[in-house]
Amino acid sequence: MTTAGRFTEKIILPLRRLLGKLPEKDVMIILSLFVGIACGLAAVLLKVSIDFIHHHLIALSDRGAYNLLNLIYPGIGMLLAMLFVRYVVKDNIGHGVTKVLQAVSKNESKIRPHNMWTSMLASSVTIGFGGSVGAEAPIVYTGAAIGSNVARYMGLSYKNMTILLGCGAAGAVAGIFKAPLAGVLFTLEILLFNISMTSILPLLLSTISATVVSYIFLGVEPPFGCTLSPFSMHNIPFYILLGLFCAGFSVYFTRMTLWLEDKIRSIRRPFVRWGISASCLGLLIFLFPPLFGEGYEHLRELLNGGMINLEGQTVLSFFMRGTWSVPVFFLMILLLKVFSMSFTNAGGGVGGTFGPTLFIGAIAGFVVARTINLIGGSAVVPEQNFVLVGMAGLMSGVMQAPMTAIFLIADMTGGYELLIPLIITSTISYAVARSIEPYSIYTKRIAKRGELLTHDSDQAVLTLLKTNDLVETDFLPIRIDSTLGELVEAVAHSKRNIFPVVDSKNHFQGYVSLEDIRADMFRHDSYDSLHVYNFMKSAPAYVYVNEKMDSVMSKFEQTEAWNLPVVTEDRTYVGFVSKSKIFSSYREQLKQVSHD
Repeated sequence: MTTAGRFTEKIILPLRRLLGKLPEKDVMIILSLFVGIACGLAAVLLKVSIDFIHHHLIALSDRGAYNLLNLIYPGIGMLLAMLFVRYVVKDNIGHGVTKVLQAVSKNESKIRPHNMWTSMLASSVTIGFGGSVGAEAPIVYTGAAIGSNVARYMGLSYKNMTILLGCGAAGAVAGIFKAPLAGVLFTLEILLFNISMTSILPLLLSTISATVVSYIFLGVEPPFGCTLSPFSMHNIPFYILLGLFCAGFSVYFTRMTLWLEDKIRSIRRPFVRWGISASCLGLLIFLFPPLFGEGYEHLRELLNGGMINLEGQTVLSFFMRGTWSVPVFFLMILLLKVFSMSFTNAGGGVGGTFGPTLFIGAIAGFVVARTINLIGGSAVVPEQNFVLVGMAGLMSGVMQAPMTAIFLIADMTGGYELLIPLIITSTISYAVARSIEPYSIYTKRIAKRGELLTHDSDQAVLTLLKTNDLVETDFLPIRIDSTLGELVEAVAHSKRNIFPVVDSKNHFQGYVSLEDIRADMFRHDSYDSLHVYNFMKSAPAYVYVNEKMDSVMSKFEQTEAWNLPVVTEDRTYVGFVSKSKIFSSYREQLKQVSHD
């Protein structure tokens, strides 16, 4: 017996029997607490691993002489991550949040067990060596994998597996940011398409337990504690301006990131792609040191009203000595962070866009505030306030999750006194960005493929239904050149009243219904003179094996048919799909997605 088999026999099966004696709600409470603790530990481990690599390896380099090692360190991390993924994991583990969404919509909320640790390991190496990405998406993928696999080991239904998957993702966000409310909102806004209030309790328990674990190991201080100025009503127009600025950059961030990654990944040879990406990333970090890693140390300086000191770290440090050249320098960082992030991810590194979104939002807030102050000739607005609010503004536009952005930033900075400007900027950024770009950076690709679950239950169910699962194959095909006598013989052995007509290569030609031959089937003298093609009808439409269900439903509505033939691309006959089968499956699936 394998190790996994012994583990299942000695631990999983007895535990499953024990929990099976409890009510379902009690089981979910126990498992959500367990998932939350596990995700909190995973978040702590990831954070400590990144800090260890960063401070004990990267910090050993000489910070003088423009730190030439910045040219090669990120490439080393990307290479290690690429080799690990390519030769050990042998699976695509990038873009964690998108992968979680795909698991919910395409794979019954099942995530492979290796994702409970592989994303953490690959991202810690990538970011620790200076890859310009964030650790939040990998830890969300890790947390979701923990929740999914705990549910699978316990033999839970799709509905409860989806809830535990959400608990894992929520716990991961809460653990990494010490923000329990934001973890719940992240899951509700971005991951779970339809969840009732009765399912909120497991989410809350998982986020609280993950946050407590994070407090125990990392302290109770917020990750980005800052000194803020009191909110002033006179600054509301400037916060509106910041919201518009964040909306514009959100659209740029989303579209440029996806376009760049597609272009870089079009380079087929992985080591050539890594070499080009590593060289470009190293050069960008050499010129703009704040692009190194997550950039959170620079973000903390801006949040506390300080200025990033780059003397001796870059040949472009002279920009920091001028008045107007400072916002210009940070505007370049704002534009180029998308490039450094895309080079990291597409070149072999593993990381997310969550962290870069926070970083760019902070820079956006600083650029707007410094520009306003320079135009006004004095300290018109508090720059650290705008840095904080800008983080929420850009997150709202890029992720299209304004509630998550508002409370996450308030939680992890202690900035609840700026709740009004957080709401103003985030709402404007979200509304304007969504009017231009209807999908978030996480959902744009899968929405194009028709695989995106939404908060609309009807659309969610249609997305989950798969055409090839609904095909009925108990129809008796008959050759187009068969006689009426052979057709009557098929009728005698069939339980269906439709007979697909095919040629010698099994290509669908049409169909014959029992009604079409009723008048002639008892005329024995016509059995040899009449043929199938004398009775055959053409199908009003074809359904293809992998066709999306919303397209199939459109064909039923347009043709008003009750049954439609299912064929492959070369029109090889597969079976039929019926309205009654779809409606029956729809009702069953609706029960699964309704978390009541």
